[in-house]
Amino acid sequence: MQSVYHCCDWIRHHYGHLSSEYLSLLDQMGGDITKQDAPVFFPTSLYRHIDDGEVEDKVRFLKETIYQITKLFDGNMKSVTWDKKNLDDFLNILERQLENLNSCVSPAMKPERRLKRYFKKLNKNVLRKMNYSAQAWELIRKETKRHLQRLDILAAQMY
Repeated sequence: MQSVYHCCDWIRHHYGHLSSEYLSLLDQMGGDITKQDAPVFFPTSLYRHIDDGEVEDKVRFLKETIYQITKLFDGNMKSVTWDKKNLDDFLNILERQLENLNSCVSPAMKPERRLKRYFKKLNKNVLRKMNYSAQAWELIRKETKRHLQRLDILAAQMY
């Protein structure tokens, strides 16, 4: 495991670049982001809570959120009409981000249960309930973008 200092250094110099890349790919892989709201409320209170946390907690939260997003995108994507190359590039960059954040977080640290529950609800109430439809995936894309933008703010607060 790397030191927190080294991780903050990596976050300072690389996180934002990778983040802007995958946010751009997220926009480019499909048409306009849907205006429809997901039937699961965005966990604003979790983000507010972590804003006041220690650097280690913020790094763990970044890692856990990106991990949960990668798990969401591991579902049945047959109905998706997104640009395949942009989708693959998006997922590859997310994985790279996750690998770097994983090296910063002790495996003994427990993930935030409420965050895990939120993503479980998102999977159940959007993807599974809507039978992995193109519309369901568009809602997931919208929620993913909201999370990734919010994580940018969190990462920026660390330095």
